Amino acid sequence: MNTLRQLIQAREALLPPETDAYRILDGAPWPGVFLDALSDRLLVSVRDTNVPRELRNQLAELGRPVYLKQLARDTKQAPQRLSGPIAKPRFIIRENGVRYLMDMEAGYSQGIFLDQRDNRAAVRARCHSGMTLLNTFAYTGAFSVCAALAGAQTTTLDLSSPCLNWCKENMVLNSIDPDDHYFCKGDTMHWLDRFARQGRRFDAIVLDPPTFSRDEKGHVWRVEKDYAKLVEQALHCLTPHGWLLCTTNCRKLSHLAFFEQVAAGAPRCQITSAPMPFDFDGEDYLKILWVER
Repeated sequence: MNTLRQLIQAREALLPPETDAYRILDGAPWPGVFLDALSDRLLVSVRDTNVPRELRNQLAELGRPVYLKQLARDTKQAPQRLSGPIAKPRFIIRENGVRYLMDMEAGYSQGIFLDQRDNRAAVRARCHSGMTLLNTFAYTGAFSVCAALAGAQTTTLDLSSPCLNWCKENMVLNSIDPDDHYFCKGDTMHWLDRFARQGRRFDAIVLDPPTFSRDEKGHVWRVEKDYAKLVEQALHCLTPHGWLLCTTNCRKLSHLAFFEQVAAGAPRCQITSAPMPFDFDGEDYLKILWVER
């Protein structure tokens, strides 16, 4: 096989400008092993396996900080340092010229999902000054940042106050004033109902929910059976010519089943699919649908 250094060079040659966060290995040649570049750091993630000796040796030769994350179902631990120089846990990556704060000590997720790179670029391209965008299940607000850079006024919605504050930090990193935008803490379904009752409408809504969640009353929500209802709720808050970005990484749900759920929630709407970024060339797990009225 090619050396790791050669693989990195091949990936970087195909990346969009000003991008230093991407996937290097996506389950091949070692099943269950994934490798991401995050600025000068490298993150190797393993599922039901160990880091192969050959890969471990090549990682050490690069002389970069390397972290290891276990993709176990029963544990959600933060990455641990594997090799290379000691580095500060908080650092900045670039993606299409947009800057995002990362944190290796933040927990299981480090601040951004790399497989949404093309969708973030598409959101920025679709937005313009005077638009309004609602970013639900927002995590650290990367979609909000991209929309705001295009001139849209954003509303960022998440259950976590630290995540909302992280989004504000990401905005400041990109010379966006968070005070020009809205932030809502709470359950997405609750807020969608509230917005609908208030008559508040958005030109664009991003729906990227977790595969499983439980609200404060104990009600269970699952992508496999509840996504159609989520889309229906979102449409009640969408302007007549607005659009939705609907995605899920639920591996239990096929592309066809996901399309059927979205179509059931959005009858009479135009629905188009989109592929994952080129560097995610292993399992085709991420479903991406654009819904337009």
